[in-house]
Amino acid sequence: MDFRDEAELDSSQVQDAGRGGGFPGGGLAIGGGITGIIALIVALVFGVGGGGGGGEGGQPAGVQPTSNLSEQCRTGADADQSEKCRVVGVVNSIQAYWREALPGYEQAKTTLFSQAVQTGCGDATSAVGPFYCPRDRRVYLDLTFFDQLQSQFGAKGGPFAQAYVIAHEYGHHVQNLTGGLSGGGSVGTELQADCFAGVWTKNAVDTGFFEAPFTDAQIAEALDAAAAVGDDRIQERTQGRVDPDSFTHGSSEQRVNAFKTGYAGGDPNGCNPSGLQ
Repeated sequence: MDFRDEAELDSSQVQDAGRGGGFPGGGLAIGGGITGIIALIVALVFGVGGGGGGGEGGQPAGVQPTSNLSEQCRTGADADQSEKCRVVGVVNSIQAYWREALPGYEQAKTTLFSQAVQTGCGDATSAVGPFYCPRDRRVYLDLTFFDQLQSQFGAKGGPFAQAYVIAHEYGHHVQNLTGGLSGGGSVGTELQADCFAGVWTKNAVDTGFFEAPFTDAQIAEALDAAAAVGDDRIQERTQGRVDPDSFTHGSSEQRVNAFKTGYAGGDPNGCNPSGLQ
């Protein structure tokens, strides 16, 4: 993906909490790496953070910025050169789309962290993968997840795979704003978030942050990432068998089709959860 060099980035939408992210001693000290992912990926990866205490809204307790993204990430040219600035650009584009598509849309920040972080939904480590916390209305992302997505789950990776993940999490934020999260982390909820990611992809160039429509190869990165995190693929890799009754996010085919549905229609009204399963 190529950003418009002159596009102005709003780095206030992304916070870099760095290593630890305010994570105190004790708490949910889940081991990192593939062991932790195997334990939690079915329940939480690309999902909604849950449990825990913490206040409503605002900045999570203990999270303090460790780098000044406002100095590093000013324009689209910066987003083409830096991974963190690319995240800023993608978040800016996603939220610009939803501001137009959803009346009353309220922005949600993304917190970048390393290893562990304290959130409004409780303490978490990198093992849970990217997630959205409805209590503090933030997306949480450890960028090392994408390396594990390639090395452990066979995804091809790439910048647009990252964009898909971020767009999926902001899909959960939209659900939170519209009452779509009331049913919890059901397969239909997760597939709708995939569909919302496809909708943003279709409309991303119109937000003014990108040079041209995404290529087929870039869309393929998103579809490959969606397939890699299907419940069937994950279960086959981690336990050697597939149990459809325990699916929480949908099969690889369902996740790919949900994204394609959103991308083809370009309209969030076409992302009815019941029609995606």
